[in-house]
Amino acid sequence: MTSNTMWIARLLAALLCFSTSWAGNCQHVLDNCYSSTNTSWIQCYESRILRCSTGRLDIPGFKKKRVSSSVEAEAIPTPEHRVNIPSSALQRSSGSSEEVVLVATVINSTYFQLSPPRKSRAFPRPAPLPGSVLGGLVLAVKVGGRPLRDLSERVNLTFKHNSSGEIGTCVFWDASQDGTGQWNTEGCLTADTGSHYICSCNHLSFFAVLVNPKISLDRETVVTLSYITYVGSSLSAALTTISLIIYICFHGRRPEKSIGVHMQLTGALLSLHLSFLLCSLWSRLQGRSLDGWVCSGLGFFLHWSLLAALSWSVLEGFHLYLLLIRVFNIYVRRYMLKLSLVGWGFPTVVAAVCAASGVYGTYRVNVTDTTSHVSEAPEAQICWLNSDFPHMLPVAYSTVVVFPCLVVLYNTCMLVLVVLKLWKLRMGGRGFERGSDWRKMCRERGRQVWKDCATVLGLSCVLGLPWGLAVTTHISTAGLYIFTVLNSLQGVFVFLWSLALTCKSRSENNSSSKYPSSQKVMTTSFNS
Repeated sequence: MTSNTMWIARLLAALLCFSTSWAGNCQHVLDNCYSSTNTSWIQCYESRILRCSTGRLDIPGFKKKRVSSSVEAEAIPTPEHRVNIPSSALQRSSGSSEEVVLVATVINSTYFQLSPPRKSRAFPRPAPLPGSVLGGLVLAVKVGGRPLRDLSERVNLTFKHNSSGEIGTCVFWDASQDGTGQWNTEGCLTADTGSHYICSCNHLSFFAVLVNPKISLDRETVVTLSYITYVGSSLSAALTTISLIIYICFHGRRPEKSIGVHMQLTGALLSLHLSFLLCSLWSRLQGRSLDGWVCSGLGFFLHWSLLAALSWSVLEGFHLYLLLIRVFNIYVRRYMLKLSLVGWGFPTVVAAVCAASGVYGTYRVNVTDTTSHVSEAPEAQICWLNSDFPHMLPVAYSTVVVFPCLVVLYNTCMLVLVVLKLWKLRMGGRGFERGSDWRKMCRERGRQVWKDCATVLGLSCVLGLPWGLAVTTHISTAGLYIFTVLNSLQGVFVFLWSLALTCKSRSENNSSSKYPSSQKVMTTSFNS
């Protein structure tokens, strides 16, 4: 009887030793799985890490323990990383048992190889998210043997950081069958406390924070950009007023539809520059105490003016398409009335909805001074969308980011069609120059090319394409300067365009034989 008991004990000890040796020491699981070519190292790691042995040594950056499923569990693998898992997630993983194994460890980001771009047109692989992994470390969390997804209570992961010049985004590793993968943000929310990134995710996986450099604006840069904007907007307001007078005079003598569209766009731009100047002036006068109904009203006026200017830019492109591309069968009953309902009605409805939700107020921009402290200077705040409003981001994203992007995309397509039209007209007009002197012909063609380029640049400003340079403001300070200069001077460009149209209208009979391509485009832009 004693011999049988000893035999069973030896058998159990042998099985235990075999199981431990097969799972391996926790310190070597990652390297063993990564060097294995039989399966994905991710699957190998997740299956072995819960059954490995830690031994008597304390492995740096590795925490493995049994926790109760009835209370929230916490694991701190390093001083910079912490994991908090709610009891509901632990109970889902443990099933009927009272305890569950929790593993939290940090892994070098070099183990995570991005998937190569897929050549298939039917199923293209999405572009990788920009940014580098914070600290070069990935936080891996594994609880029990069941996968945890779509959790009702989110898991909180904390990443410590000490850089204020970066923007962090919480991501997880979306692995493929071959061991490669992509960083994905699905199911994860990001919060920055200033010293920590807190990732709230509804699943467990390999987590990291992708960081991108953030453009920091010092006080001197903000003041310089403010003065550029004030001067440019003042000049644009004055010249758009003159342009509006020119269009009104011509519309009184020749009530053309194109002149009417130009008038509406010029009026919207005048409103935009005036509203910006009023908001800036009020912020200067009031200093830090901008809260009140006056600031909310000015924010409403500025937002409405911006939407109106963008709307009429789209309608300008649409009208140009009808006249240059469609040409035939373009009669629309009460054409200007319908355009006005869209150009002025859409901004009014959107701004009214935003006003009803109380989104307008003081918008503040953090400015870094020379001592690297954050301060709020008077020039860094304006009456606009309230920074403290909880739904300011969705409103700003949809009306100030998405809508301008759609406008720029549509009008870019219209400009491409105009360029193609110019090219076809130029090819058709070459037959008139075959008998001319070669030098004179080259000279005339050079002038025609310059004239066509000026026409395209003028149309670009009229169609609001400089708004597309907003992308460069997130890349470098130089892009911010270029965007500020071009958009503050948009009224100047519209004034130059109105002068060009006026001069061309007076001399169209004399110049039409010389420059048939750009002449037709500008004449079409002026006449209906």
